[in-house]
Amino acid sequence: MKYTQATLEKIERILDETQYIVRYERGNFQSGYCILEEKKVVVLNKFHQMEGRINTLIDIIPQLIILPDLLSLESRKTYEEVIAKYEEGNMAL
Repeated sequence: MKYTQATLEKIERILDETQYIVRYERGNFQSGYCILEEKKVVVLNKFHQMEGRINTLIDIIPQLIILPDLLSLESRKTYEEVIAKYEEGNMAL
């Protein structure tokens, strides 16, 4: 997975298709993000660079309730890549 603006937009599209709102805000985020489950809002530290935003979203997406069957084909493919990348990162620990 490349760290480009297009990749970031594809990952954000997954959240958009599942009615999550992604916001970039200032704040004291211990982990660089905050998830408001009841409101389906994901808030990321706006000071993260693109690579940090992508890595943070890769960490967040497996924690959310996402039904891959409801995603478009392109988003489903991106979702599967994100899950594989997340699992790869967790296996290294």
